[in-house]
Amino acid sequence: MSTNPVSSFNFASVRATKFQAAHTSDVLVIGGGVNGLAVAWSAALSGLKVTVVDKGDWGSGTSSWSSRLIHGGLKYLEKLDVFLVRESLADREWLLRAAPHLVKPMPFLLPYVKGNKFSKFLLRIGMIVYDVLSFDKSLPWHRNFTKKQTIDRWQGIREAGLQGGSVYYDAQVEDAERLCIEMMLAARNEGANTINYCEVSELMVDGVTVTGARVTDQLTGKKHVLRATVTVNLAGAWLDSVFTGTPLADKRWIGGTKGSHLVIRRPERPIDSSVYFESDDARPMLVIPWKDTLLIGSTDKRFDGDLDALSADQEEIDYILYETNKMFPSWNLTERDVHYWYTGIRPLPYVSAARTADISRRHRVHTHAGRVKGLVSVTGGKLTTFRTLSRHVMNKVGPMLGTNAIPIGTQVFPGAGNSEITIQRFPKPERLNKIYGSLTSDISAIAESDTDALRLIDPATGVTRAEIIHAVINEEAVTVADVLARRTMIGLNPDLGVSGAEAVSREMATLLGWTDKQRRDSVKGYLTYIARFTVKAELA
Repeated sequence: MSTNPVSSFNFASVRATKFQAAHTSDVLVIGGGVNGLAVAWSAALSGLKVTVVDKGDWGSGTSSWSSRLIHGGLKYLEKLDVFLVRESLADREWLLRAAPHLVKPMPFLLPYVKGNKFSKFLLRIGMIVYDVLSFDKSLPWHRNFTKKQTIDRWQGIREAGLQGGSVYYDAQVEDAERLCIEMMLAARNEGANTINYCEVSELMVDGVTVTGARVTDQLTGKKHVLRATVTVNLAGAWLDSVFTGTPLADKRWIGGTKGSHLVIRRPERPIDSSVYFESDDARPMLVIPWKDTLLIGSTDKRFDGDLDALSADQEEIDYILYETNKMFPSWNLTERDVHYWYTGIRPLPYVSAARTADISRRHRVHTHAGRVKGLVSVTGGKLTTFRTLSRHVMNKVGPMLGTNAIPIGTQVFPGAGNSEITIQRFPKPERLNKIYGSLTSDISAIAESDTDALRLIDPATGVTRAEIIHAVINEEAVTVADVLARRTMIGLNPDLGVSGAEAVSREMATLLGWTDKQRRDSVKGYLTYIARFTVKAELA
């Protein structure tokens, strides 16, 4: 029998070793969302000594709160940005191969409605262009449907003004959080030093050269100095706060917009594809089958408030429900049909564009030439195109370090192997394969070495003690929120994982050596964290 991993695990020692190794690096990446983790992965592949930090958990910011789509950016054709569309389509195709357990093909209905901003003729031209730009794809080409065919297949859809529709394909990542966790594992497997809950207090500047950052360990309160030859600011919506105290703080860099989604009950006659339609104000709206619910949204509002206390406001909720009911009038959705909502900030560059839709969705890599040295920062960035973004960043970082960067290209995700691991001893083994892919072998190995590992923690979902052990020891979970919302994924269930919070906290207390107060505080912290998903924000 293999060694029990619990008996040899010492969290304090692991944490101390991480900070000791981070004292000096070639590259310090600030921000542990998809883009920061992609850069850390590429830097590690390039043979560089890299440390990546995040003030929270991996993927706990913007990366968690998108529409959970891996898409080519059909809406970008409106701006004639064919290069961005092609770039996105290429990254989509790679992700379908590199993370097949997480990224799945998704059909989308594009209904044609008389009187909309874009006519049926223009939309059909757009469908052809979209297919041509994805000439090397593995997904089907689009298909056209008459009005009657559309009404028959998507029961409940509006009939007034409907002129038919087209079905095209993009992809969905149900658990974007797991995508981030596996990117962290991929970077770590290549030698990157990964430290979550490590907040940057300030950048260190020697003359005009950034030499690293002073940070605070959010778990212990200890201060550390992390020196690096090159520092990369990929803090996304929080990018400006990292610049505080430096010459770069003389201007605003991020002017992100707020995007909210509602998670609602499935209708009695559920749709079997996503629906991408135009709202009254010509904004794109989405109805997306997601887990056992529907995900609908999103909004696009300017936001200048507290980034760590985001919540949907009444105006957004009313807007999303109204537009969805207009497209599916028989659903008669009200707030009673909403399980919860979530909100994220798009890390867009600060510009004075009158309409939020006019702000470019392209990312920009800044080297701050003539102002400071040793620093690279990024504005923008999307869930789909992290691979391209990392290549663009490393094309700047490589020459600064006198090395040729190795891009993410042919690699696959850690869970992308054979996902059909034999784990029939586990309750609901299909759930494990879907969430962890071939990483289920690590969970199975824990069960081999720990006689209590198959004990149920949450009977409703089938989560066992083995998953909690795996989350803490192998995947760097240190709070109840980490386990529920970003490892086991039960925190995305309609009850937001509340039913499993106490049981999870008790298992974590054993692994991490918590006192009973620390255990209760972690549960309380999770309940505080999810409150913003069910309590509406005040309108500005």
